[in-house]
Amino acid sequence: METRDTELKRDLDATLQARRELGTEYESALIESFLEKVEERLDGTIDRHVRRGLAERQLTAARDGRAGGAGAPGGFGERFGFAAVSLLLAVPLSAIAVSHAGLGGLVVTWLGIVGVNAAQVARSLSPRPFRRPESTDR
Repeated sequence: METRDTELKRDLDATLQARRELGTEYESALIESFLEKVEERLDGTIDRHVRRGLAERQLTAARDGRAGGAGAPGGFGERFGFAAVSLLLAVPLSAIAVSHAGLGGLVVTWLGIVGVNAAQVARSLSPRPFRRPESTDR
């Protein structure tokens, strides 16, 4: 980290020296150039922190997934996403059903939507079949 600080200090010193040599008419361009370098460094630092945080969250989700947490297949996130998508699709499906079959079509469409969501919840809440660990003795 100190290497980056010394590089930034050198860049600032070079910018100030260039300002002295070129005068105030190039001041805004020099400042913009220096600020771009600072912004690039900040972006790199933020990227590293975000990637590290995402990796830690993925690792935590993978660990929780084994224990049936939110990151598990069939967990809350998957159920919520499935429900949200089915409700988004319900709007055009309802309009099509009403325009072609009237109220009966609307009822059948919504029974289908509710049935698909109920099946998804039942599938995700059902106990997983026990799998015997694979033996390494062969």
